[in-house]
Amino acid sequence: MLRLMGLPSLTLNYCILCFLLVYAAASGVENENQKVVVCPFRSIYQFGASLHDTGNLIRVGAIGPTLPAARLPYGITFPGRPTGRWSDGLLIVDFIARAVGLPLLNPYLDKNASFTNGVNFAVTASTALDIGFLAQKGVVVPSITVPLSGQINWLKTYLSSSICAAPSDCKDRLKRSLFFVGEIGRNDITFALVQGRTIQEVAAFVPDITTSVINAVREVIQVGGRRIVVPGTFPLGCFPNLLSQFGTQDPKDYDELGCLRSINNLTIFRNNHLQQALGSLRKEFPDAVILYADYYAAFQSFLARAPLLGFHQNKLYMTCCGSGGGQYNYDRNKVCGSTGVISCPNPPQYIHWDGVHLTQKAHLAISQIVIPNILSRIQCF
Repeated sequence: MLRLMGLPSLTLNYCILCFLLVYAAASGVENENQKVVVCPFRSIYQFGASLHDTGNLIRVGAIGPTLPAARLPYGITFPGRPTGRWSDGLLIVDFIARAVGLPLLNPYLDKNASFTNGVNFAVTASTALDIGFLAQKGVVVPSITVPLSGQINWLKTYLSSSICAAPSDCKDRLKRSLFFVGEIGRNDITFALVQGRTIQEVAAFVPDITTSVINAVREVIQVGGRRIVVPGTFPLGCFPNLLSQFGTQDPKDYDELGCLRSINNLTIFRNNHLQQALGSLRKEFPDAVILYADYYAAFQSFLARAPLLGFHQNKLYMTCCGSGGGQYNYDRNKVCGSTGVISCPNPPQYIHWDGVHLTQKAHLAISQIVIPNILSRIQCF
């Protein structure tokens, strides 16, 4: 396993890139006629929610700096201080940036930051659907979040005020950029489930979630984006927050990995619906590269091999930073960052950081599956 701490950034970039190329060959991504080519990306633009937020939510109003991700133990593994990432360290988007030789993305709301190599627009707890739409479905969303449509508006403001001195400059920059739209839609589903909506009720507005994501991708293409990656949703039935709330005593309710079947089936339905819509969008924009990143399959693949990767066999579904003990060490009323809640001394042995988000080591394990697959399918312009 690649050691992250103590390596200079250039050495780390080189090591990750070499590892990814070797991994791609070993996993069947590369064959005699196909090699993984790392395109010369100029920038990365990220939309989404907490899985990719590098510090936006902690900068929202007066409440932001008081949120858990603004204080330790968040960031305890890397860089040793809180950054607004909802993890002990790096996220998937961080590993993506390093794999293509770019600096880590700064959050859009950090007005003192450099955005030369892209921007992170993702905001924790954000939804694919607008807050008003979800309210009509009886789902309450935190008012401080920024739905996907709002993040797209941020992109347009950024382009018009920051980097495009002339239309030709903007077109050239975006043509050589990589856009990630998501992973988003997870919160729409999770908020609804924990607030009492049935799986059938949630499934009924999955098409609306898909439409919102597709519309966002369409807008990205219309402003000049040409290489867009749209991740699917992780298997939500494998996460401690939902396992603790919806767990049963019936073994038939769980799959072979120990995850809740019904919630994972809902997630599969959501991902399949998204993939079908992306297929139609590719026909609408044949000159754009629109890729689906299968986070669901990547998570399951790594979960099945987790003990071999150094994760503790008996703690695959336990939170590192949590309270409540029991099977999952998760209590939604006393979460990581709350008074009296401490993190475990060995985060690299855990998949789950706080019951909703993953540890740095889990992000790395998933990245080792996802990134080579993305790079092997990206067309260089």
